[in-house]
Amino acid sequence: MTDRAVPPMQADVLTTLGAWLDFYRATLLGRCEGLGEEELRTASVPPSSLTLLGLLQHLAAVERHWFRQVLAGEEVGPLYPRDPGTGHDGGLDLGPAGSVPARATWEDEVARSRAAVAAAGPGGTGLLDGHPVSVHWVLTHVIAEYARHAGHADLLRERIDGRTGV
Repeated sequence: MTDRAVPPMQADVLTTLGAWLDFYRATLLGRCEGLGEEELRTASVPPSSLTLLGLLQHLAAVERHWFRQVLAGEEVGPLYPRDPGTGHDGGLDLGPAGSVPARATWEDEVARSRAAVAAAGPGGTGLLDGHPVSVHWVLTHVIAEYARHAGHADLLRERIDGRTGV
C-alpha cells in the first residue's frame, strides 16, 4: 500500500500544508494501487464518466496549472484541454494514452510542484488573472481539490472491487 504519512502536528506553515497535500496525493495513489488498465478506466455509474485514471490525469493538470503556471509563472501550456462547460483544468476525459504515461506525467508534475513551492518560499506569491496570490492560498486550494477528489476515488475504488478504507 502507498505510504501515507500523517502530517506533523507542530511545524511551520509550508511544511504543514505540504504534508497535507502529500497525504492526499498518497490517498489518490492508494486508490489506484493494484488495479489494471481496464479497472482504472472503469467509470463510476451512469451517466457519470468519472474514472480513477481521469482523476489522475486531472490532478496532474491541476498541479501544472496552480504551481507551474500560477505560482512559478512558467509559460507552459495545459496538459489537457480545459472543460468547456466549467473552464476547469481538463484530464477527466480519457484518451488513448494509458495509465503508465498518465502516472509518469502526474509524478513529474508533483515533483515540479514541490520545486515551485520550495522556490517560492513562505512569502512567495504568484499571479492569477493579474492578481497576486500567496503560496499558502495556492497550497490550500490544491489540498481542497485533492480532498474533494479523494472522496470520488474512494467511491470509484469501492465500485471496482469493494475495497474501502485507508
